[in-house]
Amino acid sequence: MEKTRQTTGWIITSAALGINLLLGLLYAWSVFKKALVADWGWSNTVSSLPYTFSAALFAFMMVFAGRAQDKFGPRIVALIGGLMFGGGLILSGFATNPVAMVFTFGVMGGIGIGLGYSATTPCAIKWFESSKKGLISGIVVSGVGLAPVIIAPLTAYFLRLYGIQKTFIILGTIAVVVISVFSLILRNPPAGYIPVQTGSKSSGSSASKETSWKEMLRTSQFYILWITYLLSATAGLMLIGHMASIASTQASWKAGYILVVLLSVFNASGRIAGGILSDKVGRTAAFLIVFIIQAVNMFLFPFYTTIPLLIIGASVAGLAYGSLFALFPSITADYFGVKNLGVNYGLVFTGWGIAGIVGPVLGGLVVDKTGSYNGSYLVAGVLLIVATFLVRYMKLSSK
Repeated sequence: MEKTRQTTGWIITSAALGINLLLGLLYAWSVFKKALVADWGWSNTVSSLPYTFSAALFAFMMVFAGRAQDKFGPRIVALIGGLMFGGGLILSGFATNPVAMVFTFGVMGGIGIGLGYSATTPCAIKWFESSKKGLISGIVVSGVGLAPVIIAPLTAYFLRLYGIQKTFIILGTIAVVVISVFSLILRNPPAGYIPVQTGSKSSGSSASKETSWKEMLRTSQFYILWITYLLSATAGLMLIGHMASIASTQASWKAGYILVVLLSVFNASGRIAGGILSDKVGRTAAFLIVFIIQAVNMFLFPFYTTIPLLIIGASVAGLAYGSLFALFPSITADYFGVKNLGVNYGLVFTGWGIAGIVGPVLGGLVVDKTGSYNGSYLVAGVLLIVATFLVRYMKLSSK
């Protein structure tokens, strides 16, 4: 029976991975952004707004979507999310001004992503023992990071062939169909299900009880996690939203979508590697490693003025940023349990949502004012240093 349930868990994990693969279209926005600036004459700041609104609503929707997932199950939540997200993309094909696109891609798309994403990681984690929480989290969320590897060059190809509007419609149709199919596979384990511990105990502390969201909000650990998420995600979100433009600005590289793909490969790899690392060495040690590496990388980014150096910088940034998406849901489960993980992680995830506003807007404003991204790199690096100091207050045991 346990073997059958483990197989079911892996099937559900695969379906969750597939859903996130389509939701990861958000991370290919820099390809769209470059086309909006070049073809429609939008400024860098204005062309970042649909992405910014989408990222913010995605994060804040996670709170309500997570509660719905805990209450009604992941299947219906993911299905509605896929229809909203894909529908927003299709309608973006008819949006010809920033306000309209903020509504279609930003509002509709962001809500759809929040619904779909909230149904994936908590659902998959519940099928596995504590020693695999990091690994499973990493596998599921790697779909979002890996998506632009396929979608970024595909988007660039469609843009050349069909233009901006038809490209939105094509990608939206694909999203509706694929997410709808995978959502039908998702389900939570039966009541009272406790997975057999087959590996070593997780290096993070297991929660002493299942904590409700109201109880969680009364703990200091929640606020430490929230602030740390905000500080650490800002750098990655700024780079993701502007990577194609950064390639053009710093190295006169017109094929900047290649950097988007490269960042995405390491983003996806970092999600799996970060999960495995935290299972092995402890969550706090993993956080320290990731934050320090990313901080150094941000301080060095102004000096990445050649294609090889930009490749190195984007790879390191993707690896460090991606690991956050395995570390934070895992540590949330360690602190507060898995019963209410949907809403609990949704609340923690709002820190990422604020970073989704700060990061892209910071990059756009700085480059519009100065013609360079150097000021935004410095700010992001300082924020990561602050996050590194906050790690000492994450009271989890480590090896």
